[in-house]
Amino acid sequence: MELPFILAGPILRRVDTHNINVWIATSRPFQMGAELYMLDEELTPVSIRCKTRSVQLGKSLYIYLVSMLPESEKFPTDSLLGYNLLFNQGSEMLDLSSFGLLNPNNTHSIVYGDLPFPSFFIHHQLESHILYGSCRKLHGKRDDALAAGDMELQSTYRDLTKRPNSLFLLGDQIYADDVADPLFPVITSIANRIMGRDEALTKLDKRLDETPFHKSLHQINGRQFIMEQFCHFTSNHSQNHLMKFGEYAAMYLLSWGPELWETIQEQGGLPTFEDEDGNKRIYYAFPQSTQFEKEHQMEHSLLQKRFEEQSDDLRQTLSSLHRIRRLLANIPTYMIFDDHDVTDDWNLSSDWKENVSNSPLGKHVVANGLGAYWAFQGWGNAPDSFDQQFINKMNMHFTKLTFESTTYQSWVDCLWNYTNWYFVAPTEPKTVFLDTRTQRTFDNFPQPVKLGMLIQENLRSPQLISHKGWQLVSQSLLNTGWRSGEPLIIASPAPLYGVGLIESFLHSYVYPLRAIGFPVHQAIDFEAWKYNGKGFSEFLEWIFKWNPSICVIVSGDVHYASSVKTSIQSTDGKVAEIIQFTSSPMNNMSFSGLWGMLLKSTIWLNSIKRKKQSIVRYCDNAYNIRSESSNTPCPSDYIWRENLRYLSTDNGTIIKTDNNLGLFSISPEIIQNKLLQMKNLEKEDLSFEPIQMPNEP
Repeated sequence: MELPFILAGPILRRVDTHNINVWIATSRPFQMGAELYMLDEELTPVSIRCKTRSVQLGKSLYIYLVSMLPESEKFPTDSLLGYNLLFNQGSEMLDLSSFGLLNPNNTHSIVYGDLPFPSFFIHHQLESHILYGSCRKLHGKRDDALAAGDMELQSTYRDLTKRPNSLFLLGDQIYADDVADPLFPVITSIANRIMGRDEALTKLDKRLDETPFHKSLHQINGRQFIMEQFCHFTSNHSQNHLMKFGEYAAMYLLSWGPELWETIQEQGGLPTFEDEDGNKRIYYAFPQSTQFEKEHQMEHSLLQKRFEEQSDDLRQTLSSLHRIRRLLANIPTYMIFDDHDVTDDWNLSSDWKENVSNSPLGKHVVANGLGAYWAFQGWGNAPDSFDQQFINKMNMHFTKLTFESTTYQSWVDCLWNYTNWYFVAPTEPKTVFLDTRTQRTFDNFPQPVKLGMLIQENLRSPQLISHKGWQLVSQSLLNTGWRSGEPLIIASPAPLYGVGLIESFLHSYVYPLRAIGFPVHQAIDFEAWKYNGKGFSEFLEWIFKWNPSICVIVSGDVHYASSVKTSIQSTDGKVAEIIQFTSSPMNNMSFSGLWGMLLKSTIWLNSIKRKKQSIVRYCDNAYNIRSESSNTPCPSDYIWRENLRYLSTDNGTIIKTDNNLGLFSISPEIIQNKLLQMKNLEKEDLSFEPIQMPNEP
């Protein structure tokens, strides 16, 4: 397979008045540079200095972070800027036009309209428009809503009063545990090609040399048992789980643009079930034999149906990848992980974390997921957070890739123990992105539950961020120059406020099933902030401490879109006004199984019960969150008390369940007037607008 020069990108990452960062992945080494222009009538060049950082992750995989620094004091704000990347290889000098990316007549062009370069602007005084969403699976059902962001920019690219200025991706940018059957052989092929050598997992677990694992490891549908029994993962969809670093890297490259897919198409496109089955590249739990003839035939039929359905879903997503690539090249993009970026149920409980860390193979897979997250997502969020020592560890590991070395152990420990995945984005207002996966703490004291006549004790759900984690986040926020009384956006992968009836039903009637052995905490991601009253209250406590004039929370994860407004009072009289916008999924409609059944059955009831009605609730001194009523009046020693209301979306309901991408806006007038207009935010310039992907012609 002949790899293209550019594997993915360019992607515009962290942008402020002193630093503009562009990420790109290539199959060959280059001396990288950049040019910056004011996109005015004269196409005025902007004087810059270039700083390029790079890592070689495989024989044919180079990641570059190109930073443009101003020669003068700072870059201009609220003005349309354009950039070009320069690729120097010996005597040959190339730029983005050399690859056809600046030709508006090219299907894969990354420019809008008549603009000569990919464009953006550094927001300052204008109204701020921010796109946000989460949960994007390549074989998700229906249209990829992230492409709607490209359509939004296409219609507003010259009008900076309406053009979105930032994109927040709030988790599950890839699904490492849920990989489509027809995608698996494509990923393994690309992984081998870009890495140039095999990652010998058998050195971490000798059982992989045994029957049937020496074959099933490389077969479609062959990894479920390995992931459960050898790695101690708990995903129910890990038949094709990513394990090797090259596989994680290939998934990112395939998710962010059409470049590699063109090469795949030249090689014959997606594989067919008949070819894979005929070549013995599909794993069957029931082998083909007279003993299991009926079972094998049933399994064969089920796998064929799944394979063909997933092929159709993939093709639908692939038709939008040119739009995804153009969007990412033209808007400052900030990303934080949730669980699927590494594996489903990642750090779900203390038992999960301990079991996986005690498995050399499981620990390695998590490290690969985190290493890939850093290279493809985390590095561009806050480049200066990763010092040269960190980058050296990455370079040394991928240069040697030897499991027996101290270099390998240093790499694994570095990723497992790293604590600075959170970051503050230089938006206006500033946005603090929370890490709700590696900063968790787990309560040791039991939670009593009652299920019929059975009285049992359960483990408590985790606090998604520990007290120490919050202290680190707070210090990082204050180090940016942000001060109390200024507006603040908080990006949390999981929403602080879910839909109350759904969360309450799960908490009261579903989670107690764990007491009699049902692993419901694994089946339905029992990880909302609300499920741990202490953790929920500490989130609010930090909002009280920071005391922002406006507090906006953006989130995803829950596979529906909603918006909530609340006024909270602490026991010592502090008041906080919060509005939360949730948008999810971008491409993973999943209304099946227990979660889907619960969601469908409560949407209508929620719409009637919650719409235009306020919910008053409080947290008692034992951290139990209760609705206030005549039967349960708020006690005098409450921790906090709030008045909450769900806001209607643009279709009149409080929930949207189709693939969706969020867009919210904050005007300078609202910021200047602080809380004076907060009571009628849904009628003012701070608004919630889920964008849904229309059918393309």
